[in-house]
Amino acid sequence: MNERLGYQGRRPAATARRPGRWVGWAVGLGVLCSHGWAWAQGAIRAVSTQVSGGVEVVRIETEASLPGVPPTFTIQSPARIALDFAGTRNATGKTVFEVNQGNLRSVNVIEAGERTRVVLNLNRSVPYEARAEGNVLLVTLQPPVAAAPTADAGPTFAAAAAPDASAAPLADIDFRRGDDAAGRVIVQLGNAQTPVDIRPQGRNVVVEFQRSTLPEGLRRRLDVTDFGTPVRTITATQTGDRVRLLVEASGDWEHSAYQSDKQFVLEVRPLKADPTKLVQGPKYSGEKLSLNFQNIDVRALLQVIADFTNFNIITTDTVQGSLTLRLKDVPWDQALDIILEAKGLGMTRTGNVIRVAPKKELAEETKQALEQKALEQKLIPLRSESFQLNYAKASDVAAQLMGADMVAREGAAQRSSANEGAQVSGESRSLFTSGTRILSERGVAVAEPRTNRLFVMDVPERIEKIAELIRLLDIPVRQVLIEARIVEADEGVGKSLGVRFGGIISGASLGTANGSRVLTSVGGSYGATSPTISPAMVNLPAQSLAQAATTAAGAIGATIFNASLTRMLSLEISALEADRRVRVISSPRLITSDLKKAVIEQGEEIPYQSSSANQGTTVQFKKAVLKLDVVPQITPDGSIIMDVEVSKDSRGDILPGGVAINTNKVQTKVLVDNGGTVAIGGIFRSEETVDNQKIPGLGDLPAVGALFRSKRNSLDRKELIVFLTPRVLPAVMGGQ
Repeated sequence: MNERLGYQGRRPAATARRPGRWVGWAVGLGVLCSHGWAWAQGAIRAVSTQVSGGVEVVRIETEASLPGVPPTFTIQSPARIALDFAGTRNATGKTVFEVNQGNLRSVNVIEAGERTRVVLNLNRSVPYEARAEGNVLLVTLQPPVAAAPTADAGPTFAAAAAPDASAAPLADIDFRRGDDAAGRVIVQLGNAQTPVDIRPQGRNVVVEFQRSTLPEGLRRRLDVTDFGTPVRTITATQTGDRVRLLVEASGDWEHSAYQSDKQFVLEVRPLKADPTKLVQGPKYSGEKLSLNFQNIDVRALLQVIADFTNFNIITTDTVQGSLTLRLKDVPWDQALDIILEAKGLGMTRTGNVIRVAPKKELAEETKQALEQKALEQKLIPLRSESFQLNYAKASDVAAQLMGADMVAREGAAQRSSANEGAQVSGESRSLFTSGTRILSERGVAVAEPRTNRLFVMDVPERIEKIAELIRLLDIPVRQVLIEARIVEADEGVGKSLGVRFGGIISGASLGTANGSRVLTSVGGSYGATSPTISPAMVNLPAQSLAQAATTAAGAIGATIFNASLTRMLSLEISALEADRRVRVISSPRLITSDLKKAVIEQGEEIPYQSSSANQGTTVQFKKAVLKLDVVPQITPDGSIIMDVEVSKDSRGDILPGGVAINTNKVQTKVLVDNGGTVAIGGIFRSEETVDNQKIPGLGDLPAVGALFRSKRNSLDRKELIVFLTPRVLPAVMGGQ
């Protein structure tokens, strides 16, 4: 006798749904013999019910003897028990038997294809017992358990192991982090028929593996807090003939479990913020179900999924094999993926029809379909079409459709124009990646430059796409006015102070001036006669400043001599102070189309001579120019992104090898509002020079030491600031 038990699922408070909402399905235990069921063709003759001692019994009578209990599964919400009689028809003449007695409401007998399904509609889920006696199947509904479940109790399910099953040691216990911070406890079972019991216990989950042993190496406590999942610790212990796994978790979470052959997986996921959503997984959105089967044929398992989802599932002849599976509270589409992955299968979906086949077979079919489509493309007649282009150049569009290298082609044209002396104002850019072909392999595009028409010959499907593409591309391009202001400020301040004096003891008579013994000169002017300081005992005059090399220093002097002019002492103090302020403002401006490069420059080319062994002496040129190089891009909100390069070069020192070029350059990418101004760069340079000259020893004396030293101070400041102001031009102005 084969027994089937179904348990009502319960959910912990942390994962409770709102009242009245669907709380889950539980497809009960299904135990099938390894050789499968071999039903003879027969019929169900009668269905009857009776109540004996408070126990309800459903009696199903068939024409032929039953080889055993047919495949059975239970549904918790609504509460049902379903029995599938393969190769059997409905001979009762009715499809619904109203009972409304005890816990049994009605019995449905539905014939479909080569099988008949008997469905017992219950008021609530209860354990049951099914046994076959000749040509009669008796289904006994057990009374519900007297003890009410606690709020913390959760759904449990247990597989009925084979009678000869023996205790098997667990192979491994592992933990991994899954998608969306889910903790996955992976247990390698010693036997695929190992019964497993799962139940929440407070804030934890307890998993018990019946008739199992735990090796010494696995009797441990795993701390998995660092994985960042709701699971904190996993403790494995041996309790009698069971292995007990205590999974401690924190926060709000929900769990699901499934088994594929000898691998058991318990997944604990953090609970999402929306508690009304049926599925909290990252990928799956189907209704939840629970499955528990041992050695079930894959086709029969897919049939169970089809019955649950009302999808039509078609399997190929190559779908073979059996599977031991245990799933609890898992979305049906995830359960289907687990089944297909376990057996190396794939699926294709068309409407409500799902076709299941091995992955290799599906890949081969896809390859053949693509090859067939490519062959059909080669046989389709070509169609020709002409397009009149108003704004775009026909040659450019033709090159893009053919997949020509636009960048290389236009770069060569620009170099050719430069060699001929033509001015190149910008760089064209392809709208597609260089080398991308829009036409089919048989298609061709020809541009007629005189009328700016484009002739295309290709398959009709591509012609329609090209027409839509040209409609989108052949539009007027908006233009941008870019104004740059380059401000250069040069400030120089310098001071220089020096002294020189000397005298003679005997010399020629210089005459007198009104009998005065002291003559004073200012600015180097001594009246009729200029005294000569010879020899000069101290010669430290004021020096010319670097900012004004041609400026001469002013001087004040005094001469002391005796009446006979034989003794003379001359003193001269020279000083220079210069202040220079220079401000240069350059304002280049240009207009260019969106995404088109524009260049403007102004300056000079400086010639210099260059000699080589092969060419002798030649004259070459260096540019010292003000240059603005910009590529604007108009954003959907009207702002402008600019790739900008601004350079301000000037003539420098003349060196033996040529002329040096003083360079100031800014290169950047910036986002600016329409009409807004941005300072894209600034260079500030400050140079301070202090130069002291003195006679050692004497120049350090207090007070009189100033007569024996010369001092020069200079401060040079240079500043360069670049401002940019882009403006999107109106359509009328852009067309002028």
